[in-house]
Amino acid sequence: MVIRPYVLLSAAVSVDGRLDDTARDRLVLSNELDLDRVDQERAAADAVLVGANTLRKDDPRLLVRSAERRARRIAEGRPEHPLKVTVTGTAELDAGARFWHCGGDKLVLTVDAAEHEARRTVGALADVVSTGPALDWGRALDELGRRGVRRLLVEGGGIVHTQLLALDLADELQFVVAPLLIGQGGAPPFLGPAAYPDGPRARMELLEARPIGDVVLLRYAPKYRCPQAP
Repeated sequence: MVIRPYVLLSAAVSVDGRLDDTARDRLVLSNELDLDRVDQERAAADAVLVGANTLRKDDPRLLVRSAERRARRIAEGRPEHPLKVTVTGTAELDAGARFWHCGGDKLVLTVDAAEHEARRTVGALADVVSTGPALDWGRALDELGRRGVRRLLVEGGGIVHTQLLALDLADELQFVVAPLLIGQGGAPPFLGPAAYPDGPRARMELLEARPIGDVVLLRYAPKYRCPQAP
């Protein structure tokens, strides 16, 4: 029996619920104290996942920044950095992105129609696995479970967060609210329209609310239960 990972969604949002503005350069919503908290979450994770849109726009490295935390992972018999995962339905991947060329093993989760192109583009840099004719998040989590991933940190973007919440596959939602108003209609939203479990009247469970400098951390259990995190 495959044990699926504990799925933790993480994001920073503006007061009006946006992940970024419409400028070419990424808008940093969080602060240094909270970025260190996120680094701690990365160090605790077995894998970190982002969508291919986030790779194209932000070119993230997704590494554990703290040398002390990296050393602790190694002392525990774990890799220095978590497994880095991306999902794509089109295989529009840039083999020159930083994601592929620094720290940690890499995995691409894709669909049958894009598998060949993904292997051609980044097959020398990452494992490529198709989840079927369409992106199947259940099969994706099973694949991660088979690889020993017990805690999965999902860092975006909004499409990925929306899909996992709509499918009731997220165990915990962590987001910080930054004191900014984006006010741009084309700015990417934190979540999109979806048929979320039990409809708009279902209340999530608040696990924590904590100020971190000028941002506020909110932790919720989307499955309306207190999660048992590994």
